[in-house]
Amino acid sequence: MQSLLFDLDGTLLDHFTCLARCYEHVLTDLHQPIPARDQVRRAVGGSVELTMAKFVPEELHKEACARWKEYLKEILCEDAYLMPGALSLIQALKAQGNQLAVFTNKVGVHSRTLCDHLEISQYMDAVVGADDTPYRKPQKEFSEHVLKILNANPETTVLIGDSPFDIQAAHAIGIPAHCVITGTHSAEELIEAKADGVYPDLPTLGKTLFNLDLLTEFA
Repeated sequence: MQSLLFDLDGTLLDHFTCLARCYEHVLTDLHQPIPARDQVRRAVGGSVELTMAKFVPEELHKEACARWKEYLKEILCEDAYLMPGALSLIQALKAQGNQLAVFTNKVGVHSRTLCDHLEISQYMDAVVGADDTPYRKPQKEFSEHVLKILNANPETTVLIGDSPFDIQAAHAIGIPAHCVITGTHSAEELIEAKADGVYPDLPTLGKTLFNLDLLTEFA
């Protein structure tokens, strides 16, 4: 492997509490029922538009999404943490001379802000997110775009993620997808989606794929 594409939310980044707070804030303002955190966890993973449609009636959807995006800007770096083992994995892979990139459906400008905040931008050759192109995972064009940016060879590239979208985005360009279950999808869901490997966390993935013994504390 020479190029590694990392999903952000649920893979490198634990941002769930921040995102859940955004839904709770907006739904409270709009006098809508507040879902339990477990309900929110099951609903997130695509765009805010898809998730919000599960919580508000159609006539409130546009306003709710706009309010959500504005509130996210206010609290973006609150409750944002690297997953255990993430920093050690990134550092070790970079030290081996690999190309690394964040490849996410999170808005690109927010993704870059968070990578700066968490001090991992220095290890990334690119941070590519939604709104950087007209595409989103799992569209093939989005996967092709990040490969082009890196000038990466699909034969030596792997995607590390946590969702069926990641698996589809990888397989669309013929690269393997190895997934952790630290996001919103279970091992069973990832296996059913034909992940090339499923792991409980990044330290286990690092040991299995790269023979790396990673520090597991939060960075």
